[in-house]
Amino acid sequence: MAGIQNTKLKNIYTCFPGGRHKVLTMSYDDGKLEDRRLVEIFNQNGIRGTFNLNAGLEGDARRIPMAEWPALYKGHEIACHTWTHPTIARMPTDQVARQILQDRQALETVTGAPVRGLAYPNGSCSQQIIDLLPLLGIRYARVVPTTGGFAMPDNWFAWQATCHHNQNLLDRGREFLALYKTQYLYMMYVWGHSYQFPDDDNWQVIEEFCKMAGGRPDIWYATNIEIVDYMEAAARLQFTAAGDRAYNPSACAVWLEVDGQKVEVPGGALVVL
Repeated sequence: MAGIQNTKLKNIYTCFPGGRHKVLTMSYDDGKLEDRRLVEIFNQNGIRGTFNLNAGLEGDARRIPMAEWPALYKGHEIACHTWTHPTIARMPTDQVARQILQDRQALETVTGAPVRGLAYPNGSCSQQIIDLLPLLGIRYARVVPTTGGFAMPDNWFAWQATCHHNQNLLDRGREFLALYKTQYLYMMYVWGHSYQFPDDDNWQVIEEFCKMAGGRPDIWYATNIEIVDYMEAAARLQFTAAGDRAYNPSACAVWLEVDGQKVEVPGGALVVL
């Protein structure tokens, strides 16, 4: 018993891939023509994000044609934004389900893979809709209100961004880059619409932000769904009571910090900590 009582407790923290403690993600809605320039800016700086699209509005001259989506958004995530962008909290629930499923099915035809994310159109949602989403194959959904901070979300189905790009983006970015306490996980999440940049004549804001925030070794650059999937995998890790071993039942690797040391736990592996 004395040996058990004297066992040293380890400080075990979840990390992002590569042992990082910061993640940056972006979310842009509607698939307007200005996405072409925005994606180019992201790609030049290694920034990655999610583009929320309405398949039912194909043919609108202001929007990127569906045939262009696979090449344009390669390396990013395509997510749902409903079929026709209605204010869904005012709609019958069965029509909300149709709006989401029809959009999801069309997007999956384009991507060739499951589409599991959503941005609420017009920021419109309700608890009834939130409860419905898992039944429709949706794993997270973004709302319009923002936090101004860098904490991980409490509810993936009411996911609040840090800021819109018109909410002091550069100041928020500098604050994010200065964060250094590795005992916390920090997330910066930026949302907006690419057409707002020419409307507001401020393309330089996103260009400067991406140059400032891109290419940093302490930041994981991820899409929305990648963050959700990774955190779920981290939550599935199984530890011994002594904290000296960890088993990862998931396919993807999960990273930990154990008493200040970075440890990778590969998918399907049992690792001594």
